[in-house]
Amino acid sequence: MADDPLTGFVRTVVGSGAPLLVLSPHLDDAVLSCGALLGWAGRRAPVTVATLFTEAAPPPYTLSARQYLKQTGAVDAEELFADRRAEDRRILALLDVGSLHVGLVDGLFRRLSRPRAGTERLARLLPELAHVYPTYRLHLSRGRVSPRDADTLRAVGETVEALLPARSGGVVLAPLGVGGHADHVLVRTAAERSGRRVVYYSDFPYNQHAAADAGFTGRHRLVARAWERGLDRKAELIRGYRTQADALFPEGRIPCVPEVYMLPETDPETAAEPGDAEPAGTEPAAYRPARDAAPEDARRARTAGGVS
Repeated sequence: MADDPLTGFVRTVVGSGAPLLVLSPHLDDAVLSCGALLGWAGRRAPVTVATLFTEAAPPPYTLSARQYLKQTGAVDAEELFADRRAEDRRILALLDVGSLHVGLVDGLFRRLSRPRAGTERLARLLPELAHVYPTYRLHLSRGRVSPRDADTLRAVGETVEALLPARSGGVVLAPLGVGGHADHVLVRTAAERSGRRVVYYSDFPYNQHAAADAGFTGRHRLVARAWERGLDRKAELIRGYRTQADALFPEGRIPCVPEVYMLPETDPETAAEPGDAEPAGTEPAAYRPARDAAPEDARRARTAGGVS
C-alpha cells in the first residue's frame, strides 16, 4: 500500500541522510507536538531537537510568572528549569533523538535589555516594568513578537544558521504558533526567514481549542497532513515531563489525537492529487480536534499563568 503524502515525505527526508532539525520553543513542545513522529524518525536518521528557551531568571518575578510557578508547585524558577532540562534530555534519549538546549530566557522571565529610564527602583516593587512581556494574557500570548524582543529574534535566527549552515540541505520542523505564545511565534518567524526547507507542526495541546494563523498558512500555501504512527506511546512520553504534565492536563487525560504538520502544497514530495485536499491553510476534517480532546483542560492550563 502506498504511503500517505506525509509519510512519503518523511521517508524521503530520512532516506536522503539530510539532517532533521526540530525547533522546540520550550522544554516539552517538541514531544507534545511531534513525539510520535520523532519516535519513528529517531530510529532511522540523525535528528536533533534544539530547544530555544531553556532558562529562567532570578526574582523578582512578575505576577504571571508567580502564577506559573504556583501551577507547577515550584518556588525557585531557576531550579524548576534545571529539572525541566533534565526531563527533556531523558525523554529525548528514549526516542534516540539528539538534544540541544540553546539557553535563551523563557518569555515569562525575559527582561528588557535596556530598561526604561527612571524605572529601575520602581521595577523592584513592580517587576512588570522591567520585562519584555509584562503579563501572560495581555502580552505573551497575544500572537505577536514585541518590538523590544528584536535581540531574541536575532539569536534564534543565528541558532538556525549555525545548526543548518548549508541552505540546500536539511529540513527544519518549526512550530506553527497555534495559541499565540510569543516564544512560539519567534521561533516560527526565525524559521520562516531562514531560507531553509521548513515544515510547520501544529502546536499541541493548544490546537485543541485554537486555530492556526490563516494569514500565515495562506501566505505559504500550507496543507495540513496528519501523522498517526506511534500515538499509543505518546501519552507516556508526555507524562515524563512531570513538572508540566499536571498543569497542562489537570484532569489527567491526555488526548490521543493525530499530530498535524503543514507542508507547502507545491512540494513535489507532498503534492496532493487533484481534488483530494481541502483549501490551503485549512485542516482536513479528520485532523481537527476530537470531541473528547478535553479542550477546557488545555485552555485552563494556558490562561491561568502560562505553562511553557
